[in-house]
Order: sequence, then structure tokens, then C-alpha cells
Amino acid sequence: MLVRHGLTEYNAKGMWTGWDNPKLTPEGILEAKQAGEHLKDIHFDAAYTSVLIRAKETLDEILKITNQTPPVTENKALNERNYGDYTRRNKWEIKKEIGDEAFHKLRRSWDFPIPNGESLKQVYTREIPYFESEILPIVKTGKSVIIVSSGNALRALVKYLENIPDDKIAELEIGTGEVYVYEIDENGKVLHKEIRSSNPNSGKV
Repeated sequence: MLVRHGLTEYNAKGMWTGWDNPKLTPEGILEAKQAGEHLKDIHFDAAYTSVLIRAKETLDEILKITNQTPPVTENKALNERNYGDYTRRNKWEIKKEIGDEAFHKLRRSWDFPIPNGESLKQVYTREIPYFESEILPIVKTGKSVIIVSSGNALRALVKYLENIPDDKIAELEIGTGEVYVYEIDENGKVLHKEIRSSNPNSGKV
């Protein structure tokens, strides 16, 4: 299971967050609770989050709603993309400055460089080896794992799981509070995907 954290103040203001560490807003807490409601029928054998507060708070709300206490592992390999010089900048103001095409490349493309930050490719490079070594072996045994993180970290994982081509990954948006449930076989192949909670504001915050 992949869950994006609930809304933060940065999200609400249209600011790039990156490795900054804002907490969830009241609306974000509600999104986390709603995500938990969509997962009540699944037992979690293990839980993983980034080290960022927004992901940990979201997982906490999910575990309260589902009344579960799986072992929880935090790791910075699951952290959001580092937005470098764009951190705390308003993305919609940047869009006006650089135009739609350049903005879309900056925000969603595979290998667009950011000064003092990371491309999605770099996120993938630091995240997927951790997933393959620490999480996927558990999943291959048939156990259920929940991963709570941020939008770009999850986009990298979805790219890996679904084998999305580099030139198609820009089409993927994951909104706050969204829940993806995968069924994965003993070889690591995705057998089924279900989006249990989608956000109508995906891509707008």
C-alpha cells in the first residue's frame, strides 16, 4: 500500500516543500483519517515512512483509525524530492515566470535538474535500492506493507512497480491523502492495483 501524506500548510499555500518539515493542517489530518477508513479491511504486517513529520503524522492517524500497531520503520531514503533553491517558493508564481512547458518539466519530468536539489531520477536512484533490499523481500513473502511518504517519492515507487517509461512519468499525479493498493506476487510482479482514495484536487496544490 502506498499513501501520500495529508495536506500541509505548504501544500495549501502552493509552496514547494521538499525537505522542509511542516505538519499536517486540520484538513490534512482529516485526509489521513479518510485514508485509514479505506484501509480498515487490510492487516499491516509492517509500516514504513520517510523521516518527515507529515508522513509520520499521516501514518499515525491511519494506525489509529485501523486500530493497528505494526512495527514502524522510518528512513530518509523514502523522503520527498529535495527542491533545492525552489523550496518554499510558490509554484504558481514560478509557473507565471517560466511558462507552462518549463514549469511542467520542472515539476513532473524525469531528469530535470534543480539547483541544489534533486531530479525525480535522483530520488529514484536513492529510494529504489532501499525498497528492493528492505521492503520488497517482505512483500514477496505475502505480507502486507504500508508505505507513507510524499508525492515524488511515491511517484518514483509507482514508476518502479508499474515499469512506467521515463517519458510517461510526467503524466502521473498523486494527490494528498491518496491510497494505492497493490497485489504483488512472490517474484515482485504487480498482479493488481486499486486506487481506494483519490483526491479531486490532485495537481492543484
